[in-house]
Amino acid sequence: MTNSAQNDKLMRRATYAAVIVALSLITMKTVAFVLTGSVAMLATLFDSVLDMAASVLNLFAVRAALTPADRDHRFGHGKAEAVAGLGQATIIVLSAVYILWEAGSRLIEPTPVSSSGIGIAVTLVAIAFTLALVTYQTRVVRETNSLAIAADSIHYKGDLLMNLAVIAALGLSAFPGFVWADPVFGILIAGFIAFSASQIANQSIQQLMDRELPEEEREKIRSVVMSDAGVQNMHDLRTRMAGNKVFIQFHLELDGTMTLTKAHEVADRVETAVRDAFPGSEVLSHQDPAGVETITEFERT
Repeated sequence: MTNSAQNDKLMRRATYAAVIVALSLITMKTVAFVLTGSVAMLATLFDSVLDMAASVLNLFAVRAALTPADRDHRFGHGKAEAVAGLGQATIIVLSAVYILWEAGSRLIEPTPVSSSGIGIAVTLVAIAFTLALVTYQTRVVRETNSLAIAADSIHYKGDLLMNLAVIAALGLSAFPGFVWADPVFGILIAGFIAFSASQIANQSIQQLMDRELPEEEREKIRSVVMSDAGVQNMHDLRTRMAGNKVFIQFHLELDGTMTLTKAHEVADRVETAVRDAFPGSEVLSHQDPAGVETITEFERT
């Protein structure tokens, strides 16, 4: 199996795992909320419902992103991941607004939490499930560089902190005089959710706007290109991402007396080296005689 096929398989498995975990958490938290009446538990239940919606959206987005390029989409469908990321961010913001509303109502009219022991037990199980999922997603993101899986992982990481906050809220609410703890922790959870949404939205927008790769990645490309003995210089390096695929373009400055055949041999060799350094990337180079470069307004190298 090729590296690309392995990555596709990992991404699909990650989306299925997220849906299964979200469904399990919804079931457990629904029972816990009915028994406790905790707004913090309601907050994390509602977030799990939206996690489920986001993960289902992610499942279809990843399936679309992995569809091979066709006549109408010559650069593939990778940006479906970024679109899904914006959808997830919207869903997460809605959950934050709802939680703030519920928490504010509980602050105005405090309601004691009951059966906090059951709520804590359910939350501990939820933490175990979520930790296992986040660990797997982290591995998938490391191997595939998938934006959609990374976005999914961000709000599940947030769930870990939220679940710890729920335990604290349920524990404090069991003591007289701490009835305020439940809605206050609900507000803190909503704030963290909103922050997570801003991170996801920013990553998605940057990819949709074809933002350049980080400078350290661009320097790596330059280093690989310039390590070839046939290359005298390079310029007009352009990079972007679509989903988990990197697109790299650059101009090579070669000996002006070099034959066209030799120039193509050097270009092919350099492109292969860059692809090896960035697995799954699409690399395109243009050959120029050294000293006759076309300077762009953005950079010289």
